[in-house]
Amino acid sequence: MGNYSKLTTAFLSSPPPVFEIGKKESLLASIPDEILAIALPIITYWIASIFFHIIDIYDVLRKYRIHPPEEVASRNKVTVREVIRDVILQQVIQTIVGVLLIVFDEPDYTGMESYEIWKLAHAIPFLPLAIIESVYWYGFPAVKIIFAFFILDTWQYFLHRAMHNYKYLYKAFHSRHHRLYVPYAFGALYNHWFEGLLMDTLGAGIAYKIAGLTVRESLIFFSFSTLKTVDDHCGYALPFDPLQIIFQNNAAYHDIHHQRFGIKTNFSQPFFIVWDKWLGTQYAGTVKQTLEAKEQAGISENETKKDQ
Repeated sequence: MGNYSKLTTAFLSSPPPVFEIGKKESLLASIPDEILAIALPIITYWIASIFFHIIDIYDVLRKYRIHPPEEVASRNKVTVREVIRDVILQQVIQTIVGVLLIVFDEPDYTGMESYEIWKLAHAIPFLPLAIIESVYWYGFPAVKIIFAFFILDTWQYFLHRAMHNYKYLYKAFHSRHHRLYVPYAFGALYNHWFEGLLMDTLGAGIAYKIAGLTVRESLIFFSFSTLKTVDDHCGYALPFDPLQIIFQNNAAYHDIHHQRFGIKTNFSQPFFIVWDKWLGTQYAGTVKQTLEAKEQAGISENETKKDQ
């Protein structure tokens, strides 16, 4: 601690560092970070989806399935080919919007970090320099990314809820996604292309801008958001999946929304469930309890009339 104090004292007594700003080098020499920010979420989507698809094929985690595999074919109202086609269409649109962002957005700059750390050290001189540097390099970016999560959640919650509350919006756009009564991983972005543009592409772009993310930070934000969306639709309640452990808004939570009995609840996605809690739209009970109640009453899920 004494060494930290001496180092911090010396740093505070030094003059402001002289710096020169320049464009930040890309993580990969052959690929600009801006291109990587467009490509990595798409790559993440298909790698994660293929991983879960292999699990589906070999049925190695049957006991963790939310629905038996037979229901995928019997209850879903869309073919795998249609799902893949619409997902690719959405990713093409996502790529076009990403290219437009590159054209009009500022690149990441570097060179001023030592000066900003110097200013931060003067603002909180009671902390050791090592902690101040950790806050600057890791704490601030983490807070910005989590804030972007909340902005995306807010955008998607209210738009998603509107898609259910206004019959025209549901029938014209959102009903397409609900053809998947039994979600699976690579159907996560199966939407009407216009809904995909508004809900996912525009929502993520707005969160990126409002949170003031750098291009490097957007790599994490876009890719993690994509991974989380795939995981939410994977069809498995996995007790060892860190995403499902950390976030209450997980595959089991979102699956309720895909069932007829829960379609007017659990609108939150993809990270937190605070808006459902705050506005009273969280499903009361569990899927198991609801299905057992229906079975006792002699009502099957397919006979349920409650829908849009």
